[in-house]
Parts: sequence; C-alpha cells; structure tokens
Amino acid sequence: MDDDKSAEQHVIAAAHHLVKALQLQARTSLSNEARRTLADLDSHLAAMAKAKEDETTSLREIEGRFKSAQAKIMTLQSNCLKVWDAGPSELFEYLQNVEEIRTIIESLESMMPNKNGKQNRLASQAHSVLQMAMVRLQEEVIYILAQNKQCFGHACVSFHSCEEIVVDEESMVSIDEDSVEGISCLDSSRADSEEFCQVFIRFWKDALYEYLRLFCMQQISIEDVLRMDWTFLNCRIKKWRQATKNVIAFYLPSQKNLFDQLLGEFGSVSSTCFIECSKDAMLCLLNFGQAVAIGPLQPERLFCLLDMYELLRGLCQDVDALFSEDHGNFIQVEYHKLFKNLGDSAKAIFLGLGNRIASNTSTTPFQGGGVHPLTKYVINYFMLLSEYSDILRFLLEDRVVENSGGDVDAVVRLDISSEFPCQLALHLQSVASTLESNLEHRSSLYKDDSLKHIFLMNNIHYMVQKIKNSKVRTCFGDEWIKRHIVKYVQHEKSYERITWIPILSLITGYEKSGKAVLKERCRNFSIAFEDVYKNQTGWSIPDIELREDLRISTALKVVHAYRTFVGQVKQSLSDKHIKYTEEDMEKHLLDFFQGSAKSLNHHWRR
Repeated sequence: MDDDKSAEQHVIAAAHHLVKALQLQARTSLSNEARRTLADLDSHLAAMAKAKEDETTSLREIEGRFKSAQAKIMTLQSNCLKVWDAGPSELFEYLQNVEEIRTIIESLESMMPNKNGKQNRLASQAHSVLQMAMVRLQEEVIYILAQNKQCFGHACVSFHSCEEIVVDEESMVSIDEDSVEGISCLDSSRADSEEFCQVFIRFWKDALYEYLRLFCMQQISIEDVLRMDWTFLNCRIKKWRQATKNVIAFYLPSQKNLFDQLLGEFGSVSSTCFIECSKDAMLCLLNFGQAVAIGPLQPERLFCLLDMYELLRGLCQDVDALFSEDHGNFIQVEYHKLFKNLGDSAKAIFLGLGNRIASNTSTTPFQGGGVHPLTKYVINYFMLLSEYSDILRFLLEDRVVENSGGDVDAVVRLDISSEFPCQLALHLQSVASTLESNLEHRSSLYKDDSLKHIFLMNNIHYMVQKIKNSKVRTCFGDEWIKRHIVKYVQHEKSYERITWIPILSLITGYEKSGKAVLKERCRNFSIAFEDVYKNQTGWSIPDIELREDLRISTALKVVHAYRTFVGQVKQSLSDKHIKYTEEDMEKHLLDFFQGSAKSLNHHWRR
C-alpha cells in the first residue's frame, strides 16, 4: 500500500517538473494565453502534491488515535465487571475514548476514498470497536435502570378492598444522581442517542408491562370482558382503577421526567420515546375500560361505571399534559372517548331505572305482605346513589327533565337542599313514584283487602324510614316524608277498619238480645277471631316498632270491646259459653304479624 502511495506521488512530481520545463522553454515562443494555462496547471499539480502529503500524514495520525482509544477501551472493559463501577475518572475516560472512536469514524468517512483500502479497513475496525462499546454501555444502562427502579411488590398491593394504593411519587421511577450524571456525560459527548433510545424504550416497556401484571391487567379482548361473571369483573374493575390511577398519576409522570432529563437535549426524541414506552400500557387500560363501558346496562353496574368515570375525570389534566404532543394525541383522543362512553352508559342506567321498575311485574302476590325485595333494592340503591351526588350532578347538569306525571307539581314545591342537584332530586322522586305505582299493582293481587293494606303499609313505611335517616333525605325533603307518613298511617287504619269492624260488630248492639242470641254471638265471634288469628299470624310486619304500634292499637279496640261484652253477657250466660278470657285475647293478639301461621285448635263448646 505504501509503494502505491509513493508511486502516485512520483507521478504528480514528474508532471510538475514537466510543466516547469515547458514554462521556461516557452517564455518567448508561446502566447500569453498558453502561458496562463501552464501556470494554472502548475498550481493545480502543486496543490495535489500537498494534499497527498497531508492526507498521508492525517491517515497516520488517525490510525494512532484509533489504536490508543481502542487499547484504553479494551483495557477498562477487561479489568472491570461493570464499567460504571470503575470510578468517576475511569468512567469519564472510557466515555471520552468511545467519543474519540466515533469522531475518528466521522473523519474517515469525510476523507476522499483511498485506492489502497487502508482507510476502509481502519473505518471498519473503528466501527467494530464502537459497536462493542455501545453494546457494553447498553447492558450497563439497563443494569443501572433495573437496580434503581422502584416498583411495588405483590405484598404492597391489596385487591381485597376498594381503597386506592397510596404511593410516593418519587419512588415510582428513580435513578440516583451519579447514574444520571454518567448518562448525561454520554449525552453531552454527543453519543449515538438513537441506540440509547432503543435501550430505554425496551426497558421501560417491559417494566411497565411487569407493573400492570401486578394488577392482572394483561391484554384481554373485549369479548372476554363481556363474558366475565359480574362478581369476577367487579374485582377486575377495582384492580383496573388502582392500576390506572397509579400509572397515570405517578408512574408515567416520573418516567416522562426521567426521559426529559436524559434525552431532552435531542428535541422531540424524549417525547417520542416516552410515547413508544407508554402507548401499549395505556391502550391496554383504555381497551379494558371500553369493554366495560359497552357492557349490558344493568343497574348493578352503575356504581362501578361511576367510579371509573370519576377516576378518569380526575386524571384528565394529567393525560392532557402527558400526551399533548402530536404523536401522542391518539392516546389523548382514546382517553376522552372512554371518559364520554363511561358517562353515557352510567347516565343511561341511571335514567332507565324507572322503566326497569315499571316493567318488573308479577301475577303472584308477595307472601305474607312484608317488605317486597324490589322495595329494598330500590331504596338501598338510593342510599348508594347519595354517595355519588357530585358526579351525578356533573352527568345530569345538561339534561332537561320533562314533566312526566302528576306528582311533579308536588315535587317542585319541595324544599330541596342545595346540597343535591335539583335534577337528581327530581329523578329520584320520579323513580320512587314509579316504585309506589308498582307496589299498588302488586297489592291488587291480594284477595284479602286487609293484607293489601298491610303490604302497602309495610313498604311505604320502609321507604320513609330509610330515606328519613339517610343522606338522600335532602333529595326528597320534609314534605315528601310527611306525605308518606300519612300514607302508611292511612293504610294502617284501613287495615283495622276492614279487619276488626265486622268482627267487633258481632259483640256490639246486643242490649235487647235474648239468651240464645247472646250464645250465637259468642260462638260467631270466637269463630271469626280464630279465622283472623290463623291468617294474620302468618302475615309479616318486619319493623318491630311498627308491629308493636299496630298490636297496641288493635288491642285497645278489640280487648276493650271484648271486655265490655263479656262483662255484660256473664249476667245471662255461664262461663262455658264464653270461650276466651280477656287475658286470652291479649295473649293471642301478640302472635299476630310474626310471619308464622298458627291455629287455635279449641273446639267450640255448646
């Protein structure tokens, strides 16, 4: 190769001497233009000779620099298990030599191609050393990230309650100062950022996926979510809420901050890497949420939907800040689409509650006349809804409530507290009115009018007591409560009138009756009482206080009338014609409304 270089230089020198000779011989015989041409050629050949000489010197110098940098890199790599552990000065020297190799490659690539191939061979060797060093640095960067990454262990995550995980924002993604300075040195040395971007993207994608696995948030199809049992899905939704909150509020901001520190000087590289790292995890969370949002509009799903909606509402600003760049905008769009879909589904369930109640009918009367399961379900549903008043206000604030029934005029007159939105109050009262209509229909299924009133008394009393003693009271107001107290008291009085007036008529108005008539009255009263006893001991009044009140009220009327009757007939009839004593009547009345039918198996004595 050196011989070729020397021959090339000799050719240039010979050409230069030939031009000089021509110039001397032609001072008198050539024209001015010819002399100028020879002068230009002479200058050009001189420059070529100088360039070749400089190039030879430069190539030797580059070769020396390369061998020196290569030796230092190889020595440090062979002496240290981890370059990062060698110490600050050694690490800085290592990074300087890596940068030196990269500069040498740039210099070689900028030179004119060399015919003898030394330049190409030197460039190839430099590329190999640089690649080896970059692989080593990538491995060590991953090692540093793994050693300093703080993530929750399984023991820190509880899925047995709805409580959110409380986290320390700084603990989510943490690199110590020395590590950051070391990487910054590489950045400031203008090392190949693309190589390190790939390392970061791969590492943080894996780390984030590993974190989601703690919450069982692996990729799952919409079809699989829709097929899930509700109890299992409810548990998964709780985990989804925990994962979504922690990832968006803590994990991703810390990750983005780290990327900005390390890659910020490369312009959009930092944000591009961040989007690449986080998009799969975000889409995994959003896809699960969409699967829940498009699920069946069952009432029991409302509270989970409201919890999800409220969570996303609180994280909107975080998402907008994290994914505001153009290449991350699609995540922002998908997030807000899920937020809207969850709200629409929750609103549809809430506003459709009245229709569901109206369509819940039966052709069989509810045994015993107690509090119907539908009443318990709806009123306890109200109790839970009161905990979501703020988010329901947000969902309903743009809705125009139509005047759909006669009770609305009464509703709008109520002194509804400003603590609850008026539209929420109107809708809850509308649902309660629908429930009352449903109960009226169910009461018509009873053949016994007395039991019809017991049924309505029980259910309206249950509604009043639950509403009166809960937060939802302010949605109904005092006037609603007073009206419904009057309603169940009226049913109580109707029961007493229908049941006892016909029976008590048998032992009243007897003043001018003869002995035979009195005997018949005693007998008929006992039979009638025994029939009522057999029926109404099987009826149910679950509320103890309400049951006692009705027993006392009944006893005051029945026992008083019976005492008066017995006191009068004893003058005409012997004790064998009077089947029950006053004490017997009081005792038997205590058995009423226990929900367990009994019978007085006494034979009538003639």
